[in-house]
Amino acid sequence: MQYAVIAGTGSFLPPRSVSNDELAADLAARGVETSDEWIVTRTGIRQRHLAERGVRTSELATRAAFAALENAGAKAEEVDLIILATSTPDFVFPSTACLVQANIGAANAAAFDVQAVCSGFVYALSTADAFIRAGRARCALVIGAEVFSSILDWSDRGTCVLFGDGAGAVVLRAAEQPGVLAAHLQADGSQSKILCAAGNVAYGEVFGDPFLRMDGQAVFKQAVTLLDRSARIVCEQAGISLADIDWMVPHQANVRILTMLARKLGVPLERVVVTLDKHANTSAASVPLALDTARRDGRIQPGQHVLLQGVGGGFTWGSVLVRM
Repeated sequence: MQYAVIAGTGSFLPPRSVSNDELAADLAARGVETSDEWIVTRTGIRQRHLAERGVRTSELATRAAFAALENAGAKAEEVDLIILATSTPDFVFPSTACLVQANIGAANAAAFDVQAVCSGFVYALSTADAFIRAGRARCALVIGAEVFSSILDWSDRGTCVLFGDGAGAVVLRAAEQPGVLAAHLQADGSQSKILCAAGNVAYGEVFGDPFLRMDGQAVFKQAVTLLDRSARIVCEQAGISLADIDWMVPHQANVRILTMLARKLGVPLERVVVTLDKHANTSAASVPLALDTARRDGRIQPGQHVLLQGVGGGFTWGSVLVRM
């Protein structure tokens, strides 16, 4: 039987970095009051990267894909599977994964998108692992990419200050020893209204509300409880204890969620990778962005146990435990 290992990581952020002060000034011109202190105190976010109007998700994803391939020492023609997680695709179809396939020249790859919002990368990684374990792929490119600024209501202070744009990617290779040790995915569609963008395009018109809407308190409560339970499930599956986790790389939504989750799991805060202060919430891109950041700065080392977790609209959540 063959297994999947993470062979390389990559990421890309739009060049424009917007501080809380700059965002607050821009929102004030729209009649929306906020401040750096208000945002930092409630979220831990200090800045975010925003794509210029017209920049599409496939462009960010392509840059992250090239970076991951370079880091893995892989060529595009080796890739036989591309799975791209996003809630902001370029088009209804073709899939954004197919656009990336063309951009990088991965002519031998199957390609499709996964939509699980902020859990998307964890869902995509678990799916790619299953393909490799089944012998259906040997080199998979897994991407999380978003241009969330395109679906934000900039008059809604409760959401517009929370999100940013970006992309992250990993290369999975087939190996004799497992790198992906365990995975747990779950959803609860009855909670769909607490985080959604419920509009759609039909008959040439926009129906419903096209902007992201969130019940922050409900999401907070669900996130901590469900991620705590999911972490314990994957550790049990892998036969390791919570104390064996070297690094947690959770979805980067709110520093309060990360702090409470670490406390419940008994993981020291210094072993939690936090990038939301610089990137804000980049939805499906947040986990691979944080993973790539911690690998490239030397924190995450080969052989270490890393817990990757996502939680988001749907309502969806999940965990993947990997040995680097």
